[in-house]
Amino acid sequence: MIETTANSVIEPPAGDSNATEKNISPAPQRDENRPRSGKQPRQNNQPRRDKRDVHGWVVLDKPIGMTSTQAVAVVKRLFQAKRAGHAGTLDPLASGGLPIALGEATKTVPFVMDGRKRYRFTVAWGEERDTDDTEGRVTRTSDLRPSVEAIQDLLPQFTGLIEQIPPQYSAIKVQGERAYDLARDGETVELKPRPVEIHHLTLVEQPDSSHSVFEAECGKGTYVRALARDIGRILGCYGHICALRRTLVGPFGEKDMIPLEQLEALCDRAASGEGSLADALLPVETALDDIPALAVTRADAARLHRGQAVLLRGRDAPNCSGTVYVTVAGRLLALAEIGNGELIPKRVFNLTGLTASPARSNERV
Repeated sequence: MIETTANSVIEPPAGDSNATEKNISPAPQRDENRPRSGKQPRQNNQPRRDKRDVHGWVVLDKPIGMTSTQAVAVVKRLFQAKRAGHAGTLDPLASGGLPIALGEATKTVPFVMDGRKRYRFTVAWGEERDTDDTEGRVTRTSDLRPSVEAIQDLLPQFTGLIEQIPPQYSAIKVQGERAYDLARDGETVELKPRPVEIHHLTLVEQPDSSHSVFEAECGKGTYVRALARDIGRILGCYGHICALRRTLVGPFGEKDMIPLEQLEALCDRAASGEGSLADALLPVETALDDIPALAVTRADAARLHRGQAVLLRGRDAPNCSGTVYVTVAGRLLALAEIGNGELIPKRVFNLTGLTASPARSNERV
């Protein structure tokens, strides 16, 4: 983080709506994000507590078998939060980091979605499946098994900027419909290759001749399932993913993750007065680690809070342009754009309510 001062929210970049993993539509369920008024409806003759303002990030270590939508609903319920959303779908068959934004943190979701992702995944050789994972129907088989040397020699072809055809079962829209919906209806979907960037791809383990374990760090829009499919095709042995774990999403790594059981236990302790839910939250600005920070005076903060631009002048004026996040007295105020000697607010934050504890905030300094 770069901290500057001045005498005195940029519009976040559009996130990729296509998840890195397969986005399987969950069964119809109650919309947890629907606005409510007044008290919650009674259930089992017990009134639900009112929703409250909660601001920050929870990086859930999502268990296998849970959809991203279900995970958001669980975290939102545990915190009794008014607003919640996630920063990138994680397949139900996958485990690992699912960053969940609560309250004002939802304004920073695109910055996380645009960040790098890191995965550890296992490929099963000998079968290609229509979903490119264990859920699908077998479409091709082979008795060949690749050697370690053959795999390692091939990996440079899948590193850097490459063209990738997304899986048939993906969230990409084709003439207004999701590709996975068309595929489930038996239609053959012709998806065009898309440029993606693979920063690192390594073979980390070969437990037996039929399985290989990889680690990949990639940019947005990359389908790990497609990597397994394409590597298997070139090697002539075919393959599909049989295990997948996400270990990094933007600024959030494994040290930030909290298992669901641990989060539920923390919430139980907090309800009995033995702890605080703030200990499970990371600050809203954690999502903005790659953006310069600009500290302003309280007078200029008041103008920005009203949506008014602030002139940047004098020797303390920042020597930069573009997107910054603005703080006042060490507290996040806004996302803004510097240009033509002005600081123009684009997203203003109202952090009244439950926020991350000072201890969690200091962890990121």
